[in-house]
Amino acid sequence: MNYTIIDCYTDEPSGLGVPPYLGTFPRYIYGALTDVGNNPIYLTIDDIRLWKKYNSIPSDKSKEIKTNKKIYNLTKNYENVEEILKKTTHLIIIAGINVPGKYLSAVPGRLSEVTDYIKDLRCYKILTGPAALLGSIQEGGKKPEKYNTKSFDLIDFNYLNTNYYDEIKAQQGAQLIQQIPWPVIAEIETGKGCDIGKCSFCTEPLKSKVQFRLPRDIIEELKALKKQGVEHFRFGKQTCFFSYQNGNLEEIEKILKAAHELGPKTLHIDNVNPNKIVGKDGEKIVKLIVKYCTPGNTTALGIESFDKEVIKKNSLNTTPQIAYKAIKLINKLGVKRGKNGMPKLLPGINILFGLIGENKNTHQENMKWLNKILDENLLLRRINIRQVTPFEGTKLDDLAGTKFIKKNKKHYWSWRKQIRREIDYPMLKKLVPEGTILKDVRMEIYDGKTTFGRQFGTYPLVIGIKGKRLKLNEFYEVKVVDYMLRSIIGEVIQK
Repeated sequence: MNYTIIDCYTDEPSGLGVPPYLGTFPRYIYGALTDVGNNPIYLTIDDIRLWKKYNSIPSDKSKEIKTNKKIYNLTKNYENVEEILKKTTHLIIIAGINVPGKYLSAVPGRLSEVTDYIKDLRCYKILTGPAALLGSIQEGGKKPEKYNTKSFDLIDFNYLNTNYYDEIKAQQGAQLIQQIPWPVIAEIETGKGCDIGKCSFCTEPLKSKVQFRLPRDIIEELKALKKQGVEHFRFGKQTCFFSYQNGNLEEIEKILKAAHELGPKTLHIDNVNPNKIVGKDGEKIVKLIVKYCTPGNTTALGIESFDKEVIKKNSLNTTPQIAYKAIKLINKLGVKRGKNGMPKLLPGINILFGLIGENKNTHQENMKWLNKILDENLLLRRINIRQVTPFEGTKLDDLAGTKFIKKNKKHYWSWRKQIRREIDYPMLKKLVPEGTILKDVRMEIYDGKTTFGRQFGTYPLVIGIKGKRLKLNEFYEVKVVDYMLRSIIGEVIQK
């Protein structure tokens, strides 16, 4: 049998698989197939678009006025897509954007798009990933795009991705890197499920019960990826990094230290429950992260709202007071700048619009606490604002659906703009003052005479170099000279 994987990219609350991030879904599937003697071929949605729309002939990126992000992430197999698909007996589609964002150099595949591309292929078609369970969305606040059952022979969220960690072939999956020509940041999974599991909007309890990977399995996967040339890692595939092995300090240090000893260029984390930061051993875990991880690191705090009524009605995890304490503690221990020019560890926060009970007072409460953070010179790496999606099976969908999204739709953009202008913009100036030198900035896309790049890591700053068309996929040292609302304007110091 000839297996082909098409990665349309995934973005979940607990994991990111949009380039340059490489998620766990393609690696685990690849590992499971190779473990039983198959030799699967990995393609991206970009490869398929190039085949369908450009006869598999890529453009010269250096000559594009505006970089075509739809065909940016081509695998080493892009020239032979038609031949590969003709020989394919089993086609595996990985898809599902559940928390859509703005992606600098990638465009995830829509279900309708990939379905149209593969409709004439004569093979066994499998849909897996978040789209197989929840559908996929391109914009917050909208109903998810559902799959067409007639387009697939099998629809399985966990296809070849067993619920039992001792059966996952993560080490073998590292060999997938051999088919990818661009530098990736590998998402490393530490556990499934949520140990709180009550938030009205959250889909994680729908996917799996709480369980954790063993440190030895994580460490062996890290070594296997490093052997394949991966230099950037993120412990991002979990709902709360601090909850690993139920907050076991020794086990957390074991995986952080082992990853650190591999000498990666990037070692970051992602999601954290604020309650865990201020709870037992929280301060010690923060210190371990600062000690072993690389600078520019971010703890994405699932605050969602500072409105106590919204918190209560949606069973959210934390209170404004606890969130504030967590932000203050991370600043205290992580604000020192590292060798790449960024602070070692800072908090990032998530704000959701459209939750049960939301009203004008909700925005006022959000602004009150955000201003308190700003006025007290506490730094936030980023504020992620999005409209919630009421996925089927969640409490939010059962009790309210899109009621509050529709009710406050007229306010969304004005609320968002106020946060961007009054909080994000002055925060950015404090975060990277004019003259700050940022190292290892990888240039990714062109927009006219401006080149945009960023460092590797969790929520890296987007940096625009005006009037310069720098060589893409090269790394530069950049000085901060000006600011936009959420990104910065830089000047190249040296390559």
